[in-house]
Amino acid sequence: MVHGVNDPGAPKIRRGTMPDLPRIAQLFEAYRQFYGEAPDPDGARAFLRERLQVGDSVVLIAERERRFLGFAQLYPSYSSTSMKRHWILNDLFVAPAYRRGGVGRALLAAGEDFARATAASGLVLATQKTNATAKALYESCGWKLDEVFDHYRRYL
Repeated sequence: MVHGVNDPGAPKIRRGTMPDLPRIAQLFEAYRQFYGEAPDPDGARAFLRERLQVGDSVVLIAERERRFLGFAQLYPSYSSTSMKRHWILNDLFVAPAYRRGGVGRALLAAGEDFARATAASGLVLATQKTNATAKALYESCGWKLDEVFDHYRRYL
């Protein structure tokens, strides 16, 4: 899956692999800090290394001219009612210098294409209630706020 090949200005979106780990980890660490986590570049690299080695997530990379602009990380889950897999778009991050240039939109589209290619029932995501910029992007791409289910969480 490679996106953006017909539009020279669009970022190329592809699945990340182990050789990409150092550059993905830099973006992942910036993402974590955006959400208020303490810096831990070694931990971020180890976490992503395990995801890529075990294959329990899919990391999509947006790049242009060999520069990594952003990433999305998808985790598989399953719907008992539809009896299909669905994907949790758990992480979406665009480096500040590349925001408002269609990178986030391209990553969302690539995530949707990936979900279709894996015969998934759909995708879900969560963002902070105060993240108006992300919410506007999601809604402009056709994502809907869930008005049927309340989602609960218990931290341990």
